[in-house]
Amino acid sequence: MAARIRKGDKVEVISGADKGKRGEVLRVMPKDDRAVVQGVAMAKRHRKATSMGQPGGIISQEASVHLSNLALVDPKTDQRTRVGFRVLDDGRKVRVAKSTGNVIEG
Repeated sequence: MAARIRKGDKVEVISGADKGKRGEVLRVMPKDDRAVVQGVAMAKRHRKATSMGQPGGIISQEASVHLSNLALVDPKTDQRTRVGFRVLDDGRKVRVAKSTGNVIEG
């Protein structure tokens, strides 16, 4: 199955504690149906100091969010939209914004 949300996409959180926040997808985990979004679902991690010179302490980093809680933001209209697929004349399968019909590059 083709991925509706991919790395580098701009998405908006549609439910949960971070509802309304927008960010760029840093990583997608298709087996778990989850994605890591920049600046969303920040979690505190306790990190031990390493011999490589990294200091220890409490570090904030992004936790994963379920894909059902994310909506793709159409790059042309800057509104969130559902995603569909279309096959072009040259045989390429592309993602399409359902609200406007615009082809989503990437």
